[in-house]
Amino acid sequence: MRGAVLADTGPLYAAADPNDSHHARSLKEQERLEAEDLETAVSYATVQEAYILVLRKLGTAQARSFLEDLIQGAVLTTPTEGDYERAVGRVLQYPDQDISIADAVNAEISDRLQIPIWTYDHHFDVMGAEVWRT
Repeated sequence: MRGAVLADTGPLYAAADPNDSHHARSLKEQERLEAEDLETAVSYATVQEAYILVLRKLGTAQARSFLEDLIQGAVLTTPTEGDYERAVGRVLQYPDQDISIADAVNAEISDRLQIPIWTYDHHFDVMGAEVWRT
């Protein structure tokens, strides 16, 4: 998949929450993605993680709207069994870091699809993943 970024939960949530410290940044970056004709890919693990975060922090109505927008506007990708197996190895490789399985899976998907990750989480740098930056 070329011409795409793989979205992490942080930018997706920031776009949904006007009180998030990265809200304006996320909206600006979304505009840049559109201007550069880059698709936003989202793993199902990230869909789950982001939806739960919006649901818990912003409520049911915003969570449903968020989910509808996400499903309509993103290219959804399914992690493979191999992505999960390699992700466990990534987590275990960094015992001093609190890397989530979802993040490690995204790093694996990014590597497999050869697309950068749109994230605000430093753990992707720690894992050596390619990060999309403005």
